[in-house]
Amino acid sequence: MFTTETQIRIHYALTDQMGVVYHGHYAQFYEIGRTEAIRQLGLTYKDIEAMGIIMPVIDIHSRFLRPATYDDLITVKTTLKEMPANHKIVFHAEIYNQQDELLNTGVVTLYFMYKDGMKRAEIPGVLREKLEGYF
Repeated sequence: MFTTETQIRIHYALTDQMGVVYHGHYAQFYEIGRTEAIRQLGLTYKDIEAMGIIMPVIDIHSRFLRPATYDDLITVKTTLKEMPANHKIVFHAEIYNQQDELLNTGVVTLYFMYKDGMKRAEIPGVLREKLEGYF
């Protein structure tokens, strides 16, 4: 299993009139967590795209337990529970506030696809190699 944590400060533009984070922003929090998880492996999305591989989101689920509010410092815990197989990768997210209360959970599935032709691709070898030690 591979897990990382990324902190994000909730700024005013992320909240609604009640000072609560708008639900649509959680997909961005998941993306920030995924991006930083890949970065902690020594890669970036830009590196993967330079290999001719893109990673579109094909499925997303979100569960809201408690609100995040203006000026909270949230922690996005991003986990790969299993080694990516074939053409897909599944990220699990948990979002906590600074009191370590679970606010939200999410599951995001992405496909590896060739940029040219938009056909499914296998997990890039360099990413597989970097993940193998965790599983």
